[in-house]
Amino acid sequence: GMWGLEPDIRLWVCQRPVSMRYGILGLTQMVWSWKGHSPASGDVYVFFSKDRKTMKALKWDGDGFLMYTKRLSRGRFREVLKKGDDGVRRLQWDDFYMLMRGLTPVKVTVENRFRMAAK
Repeated sequence: GMWGLEPDIRLWVCQRPVSMRYGILGLTQMVWSWKGHSPASGDVYVFFSKDRKTMKALKWDGDGFLMYTKRLSRGRFREVLKKGDDGVRRLQWDDFYMLMRGLTPVKVTVENRFRMAAK
């Protein structure tokens, strides 16, 4: 779609809570402040509010910035931030996908599935 959030896209998450009053300008300035990052790279930058009820994502689509906002009516976005880490960190596509759907990743080994099916 317009967002082009395909699994091969690179996602980064801001490690500090961010005021959701920030618009595109404020968020792009934040991305510029991180060493080695450019908001115009085509990567997606993800930001969370302090209460983790709101998420904003920023992406350059070639001729302008797109900003996506999701506010949960109930519950909170699962914690993906590492405590005490101040900058930006790579966010895996699977984590982002599950985060957006409010799912928690569960590791299932093939062994267990086979055993379950064999009963």
